[in-house]
Amino acid sequence: MKKSILKFIPFFIMASFLVTGCNQGTKSTSTAAKPAVSTEAKKDQGLVYKGSVKGKSNKAKSISIVVGKGKEAKTVMVKFDDNTKGVENADPGHASIIFYEMRDGQPWATVIKPKLAKLPEGVTEIKTEELQSLIESKADFVLIDARPGKRYAASHLPGAINLGTEEYKAQAADVLPKDKNKLLIMYCGGPT
Repeated sequence: MKKSILKFIPFFIMASFLVTGCNQGTKSTSTAAKPAVSTEAKKDQGLVYKGSVKGKSNKAKSISIVVGKGKEAKTVMVKFDDNTKGVENADPGHASIIFYEMRDGQPWATVIKPKLAKLPEGVTEIKTEELQSLIESKADFVLIDARPGKRYAASHLPGAINLGTEEYKAQAADVLPKDKNKLLIMYCGGPT
């Protein structure tokens, strides 16, 4: 009986490492526990990562985000929980701003916001109500739907012309107004 139990000791040791891990210490002096490429936000909001979301797992409750540029770019894993606000803003392929706090050496998201592009000089944003008013008053403007053709075909705003990002170079000269002073309104569905 004693020899039978001795045969299984290595198995039990390996199983314990798989279940609990090799290092049970909660304090770490290594630099791996420190967040990579983080920047200070406002003091009341804590730490922040800004970058492109590479992946999100609702099951593991984690987000991988690429922060930094060029050779400095790093992929960072951030955990989230039921108290995290804005998890829907962490879609793979989209840019996000993740405010986080450190818990047991790991970053935990507290708030996630979409990272919106800055509009070029001379370009302004209009609200939905303003566009609706322009459509209803039959104002003189050109409305461009910059989404892919399949999404345009499924549904689009009245009077919109489809000019997706893939077709832009080939069709822009034919679709865009010749009068450069004419009001031009473009809309899209996210990363386009």
